[in-house]
Amino acid sequence: MQSITCSFKAGRTRMALHGLAVFTLVTSTVIPAIAEDLTSDARATKKLHREIVQRGVRYLQNQGQASDGSFSAGSGPGVTALVTTAILRNGYSPEDPLVSRSLDYLRTFIQQDGGIYAPGSIYRNYETSLAVMCFAEAEKKQPRVFKKIVGDADRFLKGLQYGEPNERAPSDPFYGGAGYGKHKRPDLSNTGIMIDALVAAGAGPDDEALRKALIFVSRCQNLETEHNDTKWSVKNPDGGFYYTGAAGGSSQAKWPEGKSEEEHGLRSYGSMTYMGLKSLIYAGLTADDSRVKAATEWIRKNYRLDQNPGLGQQGLYYYYHTFAKALDAIGEKTFLDDQGISHDWRKELTDKLASEQQGDGSWINSQSRWLEADPNLVTGYALLALSYCQID
Repeated sequence: MQSITCSFKAGRTRMALHGLAVFTLVTSTVIPAIAEDLTSDARATKKLHREIVQRGVRYLQNQGQASDGSFSAGSGPGVTALVTTAILRNGYSPEDPLVSRSLDYLRTFIQQDGGIYAPGSIYRNYETSLAVMCFAEAEKKQPRVFKKIVGDADRFLKGLQYGEPNERAPSDPFYGGAGYGKHKRPDLSNTGIMIDALVAAGAGPDDEALRKALIFVSRCQNLETEHNDTKWSVKNPDGGFYYTGAAGGSSQAKWPEGKSEEEHGLRSYGSMTYMGLKSLIYAGLTADDSRVKAATEWIRKNYRLDQNPGLGQQGLYYYYHTFAKALDAIGEKTFLDDQGISHDWRKELTDKLASEQQGDGSWINSQSRWLEADPNLVTGYALLALSYCQID
C-alpha cells in the first residue's frame, strides 16, 4: 500500500483541480500526435483509444444528437448532460457545434432555484448533479462563462442533502445522503454523483457538504468501524459497498437462493464498491484509512471486466465508468489483484471497450436494466470511462 499512499498525495493535488483530470485540448478535426517515447505496446493502446473514442463521438454526432442538441430527451436532461461531459472530457471544446448545441439545450433547464432539471422532475438531484459536472467541465475550457450556472446549482444541491436543516440528526441513516430529489430516500449512487458534482464545483475535503456525505457513504460499507454501527456492518464484513443504509438498508445485488439478507447481510457489489471508494477519496480520505483499505481489498478480490461483480451484466457500463473513476482516483498505473497479478487497468479497459463497440460506433448493453438499452446513455458511460484511460 506504500505506493498507493504516495499516489493518494498526488490525488489530493488533483482535488484542487476539482477531482478531474486535465487533458490536452483537441478539436474534432485535429488528431494529437503519439509521443515517441512511449513503448510500442503503449503506442498501440493510445492509437486504439483514440480510434474508438472518435468512432463513439461520431456516432453521437451523426445518430445520437437531436436537432435541439439533446440526447434521449425523453429521459430528461440527465443523459444529455452525461454524454456532453463525456465528449468534453475526451478533448472537445465547448465551442464545437456538437457540444455547444447540447450546452444551449441544457441551459433551458436552469430553474429559478438554481437547479438544472425538468420542471416537475422527481430526479432533481440526479439531473442537476450531472449538469453541474457538464458545465464545470466546460468552464475549464471557457473560464468565467459558466461560473454562475455552476455556483447556483452547487447551492441548490447542498439544499437537497439530508442534514440538520432537513430534520435529520447525524445518527440518522439518512444523514449526509442524497436521493433522486428532495425527500427521496438517499442512496450511494445519487450521493456519489452529488459528491462528483460538488467536487467539480470546487469543494474540497473541508467542505461541510462533503463531510456530511462521507458519513452517509461510510454507512453503506460492509465494515464495522467507529463510522458505521449499523446492523449490517457485522453481518457481511467484506469491505464492499451496497446501495443504501437508509430506510432499513438495501442492496441491488441479491444472494443466491437459500441465503437471506437478515442472516448474511447486504451483499456488496462492483459498481457501488467503486462508487464508494471513489467517494471516500474525493471526500479526503487516504490509503491508510481503514475504510479505504477494506474497499481496496474487496476490489483486489473481485477485479474483473467481464461483468459487474454481484450483478452480472446488469449496470455493466455504469460499472465501467465507476471502475475507471475510482482507479484513477487511487492514482496507480497498475493494480495488483489478490492473486498477485498486476493489471494495466487502463489498457485492459480500453481493450474491453474496443471489443464491445458496435459497428456504428455506439455501445449498448444486452441487459436493459437502468436504461442501458439506450445507446446514447451507454456510449456516454463508455466515453466517460475512456476519458480516465488516456495515456500521457
